[in-house]
Amino acid sequence: MEQNLGRQLTSRALRSAIQVVADRGFVVRRHPAVRLQTQLAAREVDLVFDVGAAKGTYGAELRHFGYGGPIVSCEPMSAPYAVLSAAAAADPHWHTVQVGLGAENGTADIHVASNSDSSSFLPMGERHAAAAPHVGYVGTETVRVSRLDDLVGELPVRGERIFLKVDTQGFERQVLDGAARTLDRCVGVQLELSFTTTYEGGMLVDEAITRMYDAGFVLTGLEPGFAAASGAVLQADGVFFRES
Repeated sequence: MEQNLGRQLTSRALRSAIQVVADRGFVVRRHPAVRLQTQLAAREVDLVFDVGAAKGTYGAELRHFGYGGPIVSCEPMSAPYAVLSAAAAADPHWHTVQVGLGAENGTADIHVASNSDSSSFLPMGERHAAAAPHVGYVGTETVRVSRLDDLVGELPVRGERIFLKVDTQGFERQVLDGAARTLDRCVGVQLELSFTTTYEGGMLVDEAITRMYDAGFVLTGLEPGFAAASGAVLQADGVFFRES
């Protein structure tokens, strides 16, 4: 009796809280990582590559919502990599590599943004600057760059059913160009999709989706990302899985 009453009160309080949030223009919904974990489990993913890992938020969310397999997080810049490596230090199945992914092996200068998350190998476009005028480049850092196909052989983990996440601020085309063999082994890909030019020379949504479909993937999820003050969504994360 007491338990049922407690559940009813909790349910009413939850509905009331959701209504208060809705009245203020917000929506309460399931976390994207929950939906992703459901798909990872259904496809029996045994290795996740987190390319453009920044400070490790993506890997931490995967762990929090139930993914227990190996994660390899790649981040080229020193400051966010220090935070990333500390976040992963206590997890024996979470591996970190200080490297940027691209079409060729070598080194390159990355533009360091004031908010870190907007840092890119590519110049920031006018639309990005207009949507986030408080964000700008504050310097450059020379970093190591590797093709994913070559990096795979250096790693202490292997996977047969790989999920590849790429969030590299306009540099997604180059990452995929260096990952052809790895992509053949992927059952799924999460890719940042740009609806307009936020980084000069970056791949736009039509090219990205065509490339994924040509490689045998279909779009199974779309999560809104970077938006302008006008309300226009400039970028989103697309989740793709093979039809089988």
